[in-house]
Amino acid sequence: MSDSIVIIPTYNEKENIENIIRTVFSFEKNFHILIIEDNSPDGTADIVKNLQKEFSGSLHILERKGKLGLGTAYIAGFNWSLEQEYKYIFEMDADFSHPPEKLNDLYESCSKNGADMAIGSRYKSGVNVVNWPMGRVLMSYYASAYVRLITGMSIRDTTAGFACYTRKVLETIDLDNIKMVGYAFQIEMKFTTWKLGFNIEEIPIIFTDRTLGTSKMSGGIFSEAIMGVLKMKIKSWFTKY
Repeated sequence: MSDSIVIIPTYNEKENIENIIRTVFSFEKNFHILIIEDNSPDGTADIVKNLQKEFSGSLHILERKGKLGLGTAYIAGFNWSLEQEYKYIFEMDADFSHPPEKLNDLYESCSKNGADMAIGSRYKSGVNVVNWPMGRVLMSYYASAYVRLITGMSIRDTTAGFACYTRKVLETIDLDNIKMVGYAFQIEMKFTTWKLGFNIEEIPIIFTDRTLGTSKMSGGIFSEAIMGVLKMKIKSWFTKY
């Protein structure tokens, strides 16, 4: 049994899914994997189920009826992982944009260095993004700056989707009360973790945009973040943490 599980949401990731699973399982540290599969028409689920024969007990899959949003995918994964008694619960994309080898650094930050949450940060030491058009880099960077301004958090990469939560954090957060479903879900989770007084550490990573498959990013994701952050801040004035 491992103390750690890596949650990977998937929709149409047949080009990446086997490689990312094999890469995570190649590390000396024993990570388990939970795939949250949103009914991909490209056969992603079949690839995972086939690999389960090889990685029995370490590779798990939750299948959902369709694309229900990133936030609900992770919350389903968090709840499942808590039920299974994992101590360290990770978020990671399937497309290798998050360097899998940095899972070890996130784990060390939480298991040995006292962090309650460790974030794989693109902006901890400058701007470490590869293969993004400049417009998207600027949008992401200034979105994080906007979040810091509104919320008062000092986190450099507020929209990061590569992180490790300790069990204690996810047990303390009322997951049913996390309302954002797109990428702004990442902001809401960090803000709630911060408001609850947990220790958050950022680990520098180099983010490399996907080379296989198609991006799920859209303009609506950023508009949700802009308005959602304001609503989240106002709601926090009336919330007891």
